[in-house]
Amino acid sequence: MIKSPPFLKKGDTIGITCPAGYMTAAKAQVCIDTLQQWGYQVMVGKTLGSNSANYFSATDEDRRDELQAMLDDPGIRAILCGRGGYGVSRIIDQLSFTKFRKHPKWLVGFSDITVLHSHIHTQFRIATLHGPMAAAFNDGGAGDACILSLKQALMGKKANYTTAIHPLNQHGEATGVLIGGNLTLLAHLCGTASDIDTKKKILFIEDIGEYLYSSDRMLHQLYRTGKFDQLAGLVVGGFTDTRDTDRPFGQTIYEAIHHLVGNKPYPVCYNFPVSHGKENYALKTGEIYTLQVGKKTVRLKQ
Repeated sequence: MIKSPPFLKKGDTIGITCPAGYMTAAKAQVCIDTLQQWGYQVMVGKTLGSNSANYFSATDEDRRDELQAMLDDPGIRAILCGRGGYGVSRIIDQLSFTKFRKHPKWLVGFSDITVLHSHIHTQFRIATLHGPMAAAFNDGGAGDACILSLKQALMGKKANYTTAIHPLNQHGEATGVLIGGNLTLLAHLCGTASDIDTKKKILFIEDIGEYLYSSDRMLHQLYRTGKFDQLAGLVVGGFTDTRDTDRPFGQTIYEAIHHLVGNKPYPVCYNFPVSHGKENYALKTGEIYTLQVGKKTVRLKQ
């Protein structure tokens, strides 16, 4: 049974932390202003805009301690990760979720934050929120439909998304627990305490900046570990900034996925608006969704 954290009310506090890569404070200002305009209080951690001299927002210990404090603080009702990048895997096994399990709160982010989503789902059966992070609010994004989907999700409104059809789609309808995230991280987590069980679930995947051969290798990693065998459905999001080698790989990323799941009996939709690009709708991982893939419409709803 999945436990969902309480939804937010006006006046609640959202904590912002950077548990992985570095982010300047300036890039999060529009996000902070917008959250306050929505009626929330914002507590900004020291990892945002820190004086870190390397890739990470702070040392492993400082990133761990700040996230731990926000997980434990009963006054913080949601945690929004400033950005992803890389780094959560370095601290995940040092975090205690004892207080979080007793008083869960919404944890928001994507990309490297897939580690947290997967770990919390697998170990504790608590829902989390795969969705836009701080930088997505910039350049007019605060009024974008995807940012508004985050607002609605935090308030407890049920999702009902539609997207365009794709020639590789496999028609059908399925209902199940929604899990997934970044392909690179899902492959990286195979065999760990954060690995996901996909049986009878709707899986969604997306990625950025990978070579086609590398993405294909990660897809085969999931395939060989049985992740695609007994799905209820598959949602394929955006694969932005995909790269090819001088000697062409020979397939697009969607063709590579279709090569593995084209004979599966469950519905599959491609180019769903969950990605590292501008289109990245909020999805409550761990909650039940219905995927409808038809000849004219594609819908993912709670």
